[in-house]
Amino acid sequence: MTIATAPVIETQPLLLDVSNTTLTVTPEQFDVLCVDNPDLRLELTPNRELIVMAPAGGESSEKNGDLVADVIIWNRQTNLGRVFDSSGGYDFTAVGGGKPAPDVSWIEKSRLEGVKIVGFIPVVPDFVIELRSATDNLKPLQDKMREYQQLGVRLGLLVNPQNQQVEIYRPGQEPEILEAPTDIDCGEVMPGFVLNMSRIW
Repeated sequence: MTIATAPVIETQPLLLDVSNTTLTVTPEQFDVLCVDNPDLRLELTPNRELIVMAPAGGESSEKNGDLVADVIIWNRQTNLGRVFDSSGGYDFTAVGGGKPAPDVSWIEKSRLEGVKIVGFIPVVPDFVIELRSATDNLKPLQDKMREYQQLGVRLGLLVNPQNQQVEIYRPGQEPEILEAPTDIDCGEVMPGFVLNMSRIW
């Protein structure tokens, strides 16, 4: 008796190019995508557009590490809040926003009392930094900063190494643009904190 066997078919991963397509998902679908794809860097805009980000290059990663380190060192000295890096996501959907992941963020500690942060953080941060990488278009980052501003972030910095500029966002104000600053005084929100920019330029 002859037993038929199914032919072995070599399969390759299917790659889907969505670079020229806008994908929209619900916040619930976004959460499932994050769980199912833990190695991807995903964000959700207020318009429910899915953003898939490539890993940062070495230069951007190093600069971001320096920015995070400065905030962490200050925070450890003052114990005034909690610091989160770019792997920490926020959930602003309850207040009309998206689910972004700022490169650096800080929240004053009393605002996190009783708040569970095992998943996405449901509290608008007091302070954020976004670092423009070599592959980032400027306008989407500016739109993201305006979202932070509208949601109530008290101080936001968009660091643009390509142009050696920093755009400063405050509630109810037009952005202030600094040309190649050596440091930025953030004391209006984080007492005594001065962000050193010498390693960024």
